[in-house]
Amino acid sequence: MLTLIDTRTDEIRTTLGRVFTEPQAVVLTQVIQDSYRDLVKTSDFNELKAVVREISDDLKEIASIQVEIKQELKELAESQKNSEVRMAKLETSMSELAVEMRLLAKGLNETRSELGGLSRGMAYALENEAYRLLPAFLKDKYGIDLTYRLVRTDIGGEEINIFGQGMRNGQPILLVGETKMQMDERRKDRPGQKEIFRQLTDKVKAVATARPGTEIVPLLITHYARPGVLQRAKDEGIIIVQSFEW
Repeated sequence: MLTLIDTRTDEIRTTLGRVFTEPQAVVLTQVIQDSYRDLVKTSDFNELKAVVREISDDLKEIASIQVEIKQELKELAESQKNSEVRMAKLETSMSELAVEMRLLAKGLNETRSELGGLSRGMAYALENEAYRLLPAFLKDKYGIDLTYRLVRTDIGGEEINIFGQGMRNGQPILLVGETKMQMDERRKDRPGQKEIFRQLTDKVKAVATARPGTEIVPLLITHYARPGVLQRAKDEGIIIVQSFEW
């Protein structure tokens, strides 16, 4: 590639020839050309060194970034390790909690069974108390004179908690009763509170089918009944006896 000095060789030689002899002008022109080429080479080298320095600086920066990345990866690995340890502890805790929940559920089932047994025991106790105290109470308050003792029996596939035979106003009657520990119409979430009337109706129908032609007096025995329950019983012709009454 021709440089600027190469294109002006003749011009330089002519200018020098005005002062120097021809051989001297030729020699001086050559010296000027060689010096310029050396200058260009030195400039190129300096530029190359500058580029190398820039590349070196970039490489150092890249190396620094790599170190930072390695440190971040190390910290990430450590964090992941800690997370795995925490997860392992959490899984252990969850397993222990599951065991405790199973034990609790078992305990609750046992408690329910015990409460169910206690509730049935109290219901039987209420029935036994009714067998003993109802005859006198029914005679004094409702004019019902029982001719046979009260019993628990099964009629038409229905279990009758309280069954009795008697006379009222000179006419024979059959007494069909159910017991309920407490009767509260506000407890909508407890089916037993609203089903007791339906259950009593089913028992009355079963007795009426088995013993047609005899008046049936429905009866509910409880420790306590709310006013709403008492009113419904009155509307449906059902006698309610609360244990504190006898």
